[in-house]
Amino acid sequence: MSIVVGYVPTPQGRAALRVAAAEAVLRGVSLTVVRTQSRGHELAPEEGRRFETDLADALEPLGDQGLEHEVRAPVGSADPSENLIAVAEEVGARVIVIGLRRRSAVGKLFLGSNAQRVLLDAPCPVLAVKATETAW
Repeated sequence: MSIVVGYVPTPQGRAALRVAAAEAVLRGVSLTVVRTQSRGHELAPEEGRRFETDLADALEPLGDQGLEHEVRAPVGSADPSENLIAVAEEVGARVIVIGLRRRSAVGKLFLGSNAQRVLLDAPCPVLAVKATETAW
């Protein structure tokens, strides 16, 4: 069993990772970090290195907590929500954690398509996290 978190190098991604790590420690399970990116968007080498550095920085405190974790970087044309759901099914996720960004008044009528798909199609509960100064 594992907590699965979708990670992108944004404030929302870092907030989701912090909350997912706290949940994994609380539940005594491992953490599976799914490195996500936009559909069909291959990272340029420099962009990829920046992504990896940001992810390593975000994961560094997890070692201090004794939290067992792995990073998955799905490849192919599947969209981020499909990748996240597939990994959650594969590892028997107890919870999926995703980051949400603040939306405009019009944007509040709709969730992002990836977030909506995860919420509707996930095989387990989904915890949606907003990036704030006080995120766990």
